[in-house]
Amino acid sequence: MSDHDVIVVGGGPAGVAAALALRAEGVGHVAIVDREPVLGGATRHCAHSPFGMREFGRVYLGAAYGRRLERDARAAGITVLTGHSVTGLGDDGTLSVAHPGGVGTLSADRVVLATGAREMPRSARMLPGDRPVGILTTGALQSYVAFHGLMPFRRPVILGSELVTLSAVLTCLTHGARPVAVLETGPVPLARAPLRWFPGVMGVPFRTGVGIVDIIGRDRVEAVRIRRGGQEEVLDCDGLLLTGRFTPEAALLWQAGHGVDRGSGGPLIDQTGRTANPRYFAAGNLLRPVETGGWAFREGRAIGRALAADLRRAPSAATTVPVAVEGPVKLVVPNIIRRGERPAAGFDRFQLRFLRPCKGTLALVIDGRPAHRLSGSWLPERRVLMPMPTAVCQADSIRFEFREDH
Repeated sequence: MSDHDVIVVGGGPAGVAAALALRAEGVGHVAIVDREPVLGGATRHCAHSPFGMREFGRVYLGAAYGRRLERDARAAGITVLTGHSVTGLGDDGTLSVAHPGGVGTLSADRVVLATGAREMPRSARMLPGDRPVGILTTGALQSYVAFHGLMPFRRPVILGSELVTLSAVLTCLTHGARPVAVLETGPVPLARAPLRWFPGVMGVPFRTGVGIVDIIGRDRVEAVRIRRGGQEEVLDCDGLLLTGRFTPEAALLWQAGHGVDRGSGGPLIDQTGRTANPRYFAAGNLLRPVETGGWAFREGRAIGRALAADLRRAPSAATTVPVAVEGPVKLVVPNIIRRGERPAAGFDRFQLRFLRPCKGTLALVIDGRPAHRLSGSWLPERRVLMPMPTAVCQADSIRFEFREDH
């Protein structure tokens, strides 16, 4: 017999929302397992707003939002196991767990994976130069500030232009640091207007089409050498802050041999949130980094409701059909479809991302026939939504094609 009806791995917005939805649907034994000492996920690090507007009808700072998530989880009768790290996934829903008392196992009829995403570190970005102290991601910076009251530099250069970059700029400015510049390697900013204007409004130079060719400093960062349009320049600074370029926390999936999508780096997932192993569901930024906390919460809630219905029957044995994409489309979620099954409410649109800026027509092709088209200009890391026709759930072939305008 299983220890729980459902175990949720990860206590951020998606995981807590899934657990709350399960309890609201009458599921009796629900547990959240999280390696951190408290719930809240990455929101706990954010000393800024807004969080919680759609979920709770009010605006929270990140840390307060995290506390609200934990308070609601405990009030709903959810078992909260913090300080517990899941180290392995069994095919039957058995989890290997390390905790302060040692190691052990937990088991459930179903498992929700909501382990989130992380920013790409220096090692994965292949940045040149020395390896001095002072090279951080936004998550590391916000941990220093939120948990230790420390600002590790005063004049950093910031690399990236996603929403999290704006969070990094705000964290610096509100805690005594003045960024030297914000740099984006691509030709255009990734954050939407008017958010992309924020660094400039705050007096921080914002440059696109810039590459870092050297990091200078023996003991700590002293400067970075950049190249833009064939011209090189040295920016004096005392730190390099790496923002964005998120990747899913999918190590457990790789170790277990569960299906991983090459485009997203997250799990193969169907139209109800189930992974290739139908005992496992997934939600939040593990699926396709990265979305806002509010989006992750709503997605987790939808998948929790779908899972509650799934518990009333045996794990699905339906045939899965892959959803194929072609360049410059980077990824699609869901990326498999289980034939004969309806999509979960709130999870009934395809979500796509592009690899590079482009203009053209995106077409959903079902069994060789175009079913829907979208035309426009597309930028990397922007969410693109396309309706999921009912014919998808009976199809033998599903793919997205792209015809680029020249």
